[in-house]
Amino acid sequence: MDQAVRDVLAEYEARAEAESRIMAGIPLAELAPRIDDFLISIGPDTGQLLHILARSVQAKQLVEVGASYGYSTIWLADAARATGGKVHSFELSQKKVDFAHEKLRSVGLHDYVEFHVGDALKLLPELAAPLDLVLIDCWKSLYIPAFKLIAPKLSNAAVVVADNMLHPVETRQEAAKYQAYVRERGDMDSLLLDVGSGIELSRKRASAHA
Repeated sequence: MDQAVRDVLAEYEARAEAESRIMAGIPLAELAPRIDDFLISIGPDTGQLLHILARSVQAKQLVEVGASYGYSTIWLADAARATGGKVHSFELSQKKVDFAHEKLRSVGLHDYVEFHVGDALKLLPELAAPLDLVLIDCWKSLYIPAFKLIAPKLSNAAVVVADNMLHPVETRQEAAKYQAYVRERGDMDSLLLDVGSGIELSRKRASAHA
């Protein structure tokens, strides 16, 4: 990872830290309507883990469901540059995509990302297989529906990372439903890692061992 990419990630992290202090002082009822104003990123530990995973499996087709303002996109795009891959990033907000695209362009990573703007559940069926690494980081009620669309497209030994399994505590019930669903399928090896906000790390079993 070159210094320009590290610098832009540091900008994101400084913003996230400042915004977390602001959010802590806002009542939950008032915060909900303003949630899209805040970065709420996966954080550096999860970002670094994604980067390592993508490079270790030599991921060619990377997917993120929920780009937000592009912090995770930077991590994935830098990995894609190393593997010769491409990131397909799904995000509902055009404003967030525009911001993310500018940050990617500023560090020369824009050619490694294709944004899909709109409802991910409508757009994911159009995505071509195979998928090698997937990050799911959107509204928690969408985790299982998104996974169901992604699962048939996963390559053998593909990796799926689902964020926010432990935090915020308000979404743990939905997170637990996702964990149970993935683990009960029978074609994924999956475990919970206390990294960042908590991630469920799942790997597709190779066909010969399914």
